Amino acid sequence: MSEKLPQQPQNEEVDLGQLFSAIGKLFDRLFAFIGRVLKGIFVAIIYILKPIVNNFKLIMIALVSAFVIGFIAEKYNKVVYSSEMIVIPHFDSKYQLMTDIKYFNSLIGTGKNKILADIFEIDSIRATELVGFEIDKGPENQNDLLSEYNDFMKTIDTLLVRVSYDEFIDNRHILSASVFAIKAKASTNDIFSNLEKGFYKTFENNFSKRKKALRDSILRNEVTTVNTEIVKIDSLQRIYLEVLRNESRNGNLSIGSGGLIPITQERSVTREYDLFEKEMKLRNTLLNINEVLIESSDYYEILSGFEDIGPKEIKYTDRYSLIFPVVTLALLLLVSLLIKAFKFIKNYE
Repeated sequence: MSEKLPQQPQNEEVDLGQLFSAIGKLFDRLFAFIGRVLKGIFVAIIYILKPIVNNFKLIMIALVSAFVIGFIAEKYNKVVYSSEMIVIPHFDSKYQLMTDIKYFNSLIGTGKNKILADIFEIDSIRATELVGFEIDKGPENQNDLLSEYNDFMKTIDTLLVRVSYDEFIDNRHILSASVFAIKAKASTNDIFSNLEKGFYKTFENNFSKRKKALRDSILRNEVTTVNTEIVKIDSLQRIYLEVLRNESRNGNLSIGSGGLIPITQERSVTREYDLFEKEMKLRNTLLNINEVLIESSDYYEILSGFEDIGPKEIKYTDRYSLIFPVVTLALLLLVSLLIKAFKFIKNYE
C-alpha cells in the first residue's frame, strides 16, 4: 500500500503567490495613481501657460508697461524715514503711552499740526513732516520671558487653569511687556532727535505721579520704622555693654531674674551678638530702600534714543515696479481662465 505525501507545502506556496500577486497589484495601482496626479499637475501647468505662450507679445507689452508705471510711481512716492526709541516706563505710565501714541497718530491724520508742535516743542512746519508713530514690545531675552511667565502662573489657580509657556508667549498682550520700542516716521530724516521731549509729559502723567507719590510714601514710612528699630537696638546694645563691663569688674557677678535686668552672665554675649545681627539686617533693609528711592525715581528710562538721522524705510509693499507686473500677470491669467470657463459653459450640452 502506497503512502500519501502531505499537501501542506503546496498550499503554503499558493498562499504566498497570491499574497505577492496582491501586493504587486497594490503597487501597480499606487504608481498608476501617482502617475495620474503628476499628469494632472502637468496638464494644469500647461493649461495655465498656454495663454501666455499664445499671447506672449501682448503679455510682454503689458508687463513692461506695468513695470514702467510702477517705477514712475516709486519715484513720485513719498519717501518715509524712521527712527526707533527703546524705553522702560515706570509707575504704569505704559498705559498713557499707548493712549498718547494713538492720539499723536490722530493729530497727524487730521492735520492738527499746531497741537503737535506744542506737544513736541517743535516748529509748526516741522510738525507737518511727521507721518506717524508705532509701538511694539521691545527686545526681550529668554530669562525675562520665563520670569514673566512664572509671575503670571502665581496669579492664577493652576488647579483650574493650566497655561503652557508657548501659549502664554503667543497670547501675550503688548501691555504685559516691560520694554517698549517706539518707532517714529517722518518725511525728513533729521527731526527725530527733537521728538523725545514730547514723551516726557506722556510718562509723567497724573496717574504715574500719584503712584510714585504713594510708593515713596510707603518707602519713607518703612525707613522711619527701620530707623526706630535701629535706635531701640542701639539702646539695648548699650545696656548689654554696660552689663558686660559690670560683669568684668565684679568677676562672677550674675544678674539674674531677681535683679533689675533679666540677664545672666552666660547669655549676655549671645544676646549682644543677636542684636548685632538684627541691626545689620535692618541696615541692609534701609540700604535697599534708599537704593530703590534713588534708582527708581524717574518715570521712565531710555535704553536707546531716537537717532539724529533716521534711515529710509523700505517696505515690499512700496516696490511698485515689482508689484504692478505681478498683479498684471495674475489679472491676465484670471481673465483668460474666466473667458475659457464662460465658453465652456456656453457650449456645454
